[in-house]
Amino acid sequence: MNNRYLIPANTKRSMLIFGLFKPVDIIIFVIGGSLTAILIAALGTDTPAQVLVGLAPLLISVVMLSPVPNHRNFWTFTVNVYTYFTSQRKYRWRGWCMLRGEDKEQ
Repeated sequence: MNNRYLIPANTKRSMLIFGLFKPVDIIIFVIGGSLTAILIAALGTDTPAQVLVGLAPLLISVVMLSPVPNHRNFWTFTVNVYTYFTSQRKYRWRGWCMLRGEDKEQ
């Protein structure tokens, strides 16, 4: 008897909520919905601009969580862009032409 096991292609999906979402995705959706409810209650719905501003958090969270192809790649790209713009910009590098931050020719 052959003792090999077949692993289905969708084994990782069973670890996700509804087969698509991680717990952090659900948290993002709940926060977006809560902010939307608070903004609509505070601003009202008198003009289309107020409705759009009120719905913006929910719309942004839905776009971030929509199951598009390469969803995780897009999410990782978004996190990398955010980290790039909010992190330290001074890079410390010592390559072949530098010796402890000084030129070798000195």
